[in-house]
Amino acid sequence: MKEIISTDNAPAAIGPYSQAVAAANLIFVSGQLPLDPATMEFREGGVQEQTRQALTNAKAILEAAGSGLDKVVKTTVLLKDIKDFVPMNEVYAEFFESDCPARAAYQVAALPKDALVEIELIAVK
Repeated sequence: MKEIISTDNAPAAIGPYSQAVAAANLIFVSGQLPLDPATMEFREGGVQEQTRQALTNAKAILEAAGSGLDKVVKTTVLLKDIKDFVPMNEVYAEFFESDCPARAAYQVAALPKDALVEIELIAVK
């Protein structure tokens, strides 16, 4: 059995997918773009501000599911340019200070809406 997770505190899905899906004891958060949920626009700034917004969105979705960033077990970070890894990582470390989740991070050819970063997560309830 699966449960669809949705919150107004994160951007609405821009396609045929859910913000997150809970199944058994796991929560699968769809890739979060750095969109401000109030305006559906990117925050001003570069990859650091976009990383901060993407993780803030993911945090809101996890909280709506009854979980939190402290229960994340795996993340995937998609970067428009792998040269942004270090500045992205600096902000990422603000959200995951200890007992960090497993992670993959890699460069992709392009991201929706020409974002600099997209982040997806898997967490436990």
